[in-house]
Parts: sequence; C-alpha cells; structure tokens
Amino acid sequence: MLHRTLGRTGIQVSPYALGTLMFASSMGNTPDESARILHRALDAGINLIDTADAYADSEEIVGRALAGRRDEVVLATKFGRPTGPGPNQQGASRRWIVSAVEASLRRLRTDYIDLYQLHRPDPATDMEETLAALTDLISSGKVRAIGASGTSASTIVDAQWIAERRGLARFHTEQPVYSLLNRGIEREILPTLQRFGMGALVWGPLGQGLLTGRVRKNHDNDLRRSGLLRHVDDEHRLDVVERLIPLAADAGLPLTHLAMAFTIAHPGVTSALIGVRTEAHLDALLAGLDVTLTDDILDQIDEIVPPGTDIGVLDQAVQPPPLLDAALRRRPWPTRSVTDQKQAA
Repeated sequence: MLHRTLGRTGIQVSPYALGTLMFASSMGNTPDESARILHRALDAGINLIDTADAYADSEEIVGRALAGRRDEVVLATKFGRPTGPGPNQQGASRRWIVSAVEASLRRLRTDYIDLYQLHRPDPATDMEETLAALTDLISSGKVRAIGASGTSASTIVDAQWIAERRGLARFHTEQPVYSLLNRGIEREILPTLQRFGMGALVWGPLGQGLLTGRVRKNHDNDLRRSGLLRHVDDEHRLDVVERLIPLAADAGLPLTHLAMAFTIAHPGVTSALIGVRTEAHLDALLAGLDVTLTDDILDQIDEIVPPGTDIGVLDQAVQPPPLLDAALRRRPWPTRSVTDQKQAA
C-alpha cells in the first residue's frame, strides 16, 4: 500500500484510515470482533487508526486490541466533546485538555498519541489557550502532532496565524466531511489546508451509508427500518445516488469503490476514514483500494454533483452557533416602554 505524508509532519499514513466509532460496545460488536477488524486492517496495510474519547468505550477497545502492535500504528484520538455531566468535562480549555489527554493515554494503554485532535471548535475558549496547552503536550512527548475537526476556513487561518505570532505549535491536520454527496469543502476548506500544508483526514466518504448502494429511492430495507440512516428521507440526496449507481456500473465498479476512489483522488485529501461493522465490509472496501478514476469519469461526476457543492443536509455536519441560535444573528429591539412608543408616534 502506498503511503502519503500527513501534512508537513513527515509521518507516513495510508490513504484509507480506520475510524473506530463502530468499535464502541453500544454499537453491537464485541471487543473481540472489533479487535479482529483492527488486525485485519493492519494486515492489509492500513496504519492510521482514529478514535475519540467521546466514542463510549472505543478507546479502551482500541488500546487492548493494539497490544503488541502499537509501533505499527499512527494512533489518532480526539478531545473536546462532552464525556461527562460536568460543564468542564468538555471543550478546549487548558484545564480540560490536561485531564483529557491523561485519560486517553490510560484508556489507549500507550505513552504517547501520534495525532491529538480538537473534536469540535470551542467558541468559549481562546484559541491561544488551546494551542498553548497542546504545545506543552508536544514538548512533554505525550503528543506528536495536533489537529482539529469541523473547523471553518476562517478559523483554520486564524489558528495558523496565532501559532505563528505566538511561537506555538500549529494544527497539522483537519477532519472535514467529504464524499460524492458533500463536496462543499472543495470551495474553501481544502484550498486553505493546501495553502498551509495541512493534512485532510476526511470522514463520511460513503455518505453515511447512502453510497453503499443498499439504500435506494422508493425501496424499503433493513437500513431504513433500523433508523441507522436518519437522513434517508432527503429525496434530493437519494435522487443523486440513483444517478451515480449507473455511472459506477458503466465503469465496472461497485458504488462503494467509486465513492472511495473519488474521495482520495483529490490532491488535498490525505486519508479517508472508513467505519465498518464487520470484516466482510472491510474486505469489500479494501478490494477497491487500487481503483483510479479516469478524467472522463470524474467529469461525469462533476456533472451530477458540481464541484464545491453539498447535496442535501448532512445531519452530523458542524453548524456555526449563529445558524443554530436565532438570537445570535438578530439585533435586539430597543427596550422602550409601550408609552414611550406611543409618544414617539
């Protein structure tokens, strides 16, 4: 398997990375089943393993499964999402980062983390504080490189400038969503990452299951009934899938291979995170690792999904606070009494 450089870190990683959200016991697999999937991925040449402290017991399962094989792996985890009921058991403050990294190291059964990532932007914490705390972790040897996830282009730039001005470690990677159905990052995120020499570890390359070919328009199936695909009622996304299926068939490819090959074809993408439930699902994806799409196929994809556009709404996409809270995007009315208003009239 050919490897790619992770940003400007010099770390070499595989074009497919194994995401371990599905390893959480609450997802249905036993720890032994998850360990077999992880070992199968390592044996196939995947060397980047991504988890998070918010993925229930995923870190613990990964830590046990890596016994004896830790040196083979570029191990990535994330912090920032709530992991407890307390208001300070989340976020990007120095206080929480220092606690969170120790807990992750313990669960992962390792002395260091190759890539430590801010899971979601924290508007309540100054970026300088976050970068200063992460810089100290690098200096201590507990962390090798740092990254972020779900960050806007303007915040990526801001973080790079703060790091340069203050002499702090800078983010080496970003985790945005990217797939045949979600190409919005081609507009600003990917060019910004390329400008600063950052690696892109993209998630959702199979469109949260819509690009498996198992979900079809006007078809009932187990995935719909299970509730695992919460966005299958988005008819626009399903319409696009129906146009991509014959394109893949004409190219002699399963839809999953077309989707994965498209995702890692962009020069700004370092690795695509795959999350699987079974060894069979992993093997099916690995079978398409060497697929390269011709310019003709890529041009046809552009006609179906124009570059830089998102089709429909991704329910897990990060939304800036002003888009979620109306009070943050509206000026308050002047606080005058009804009598004052009548007099003014």
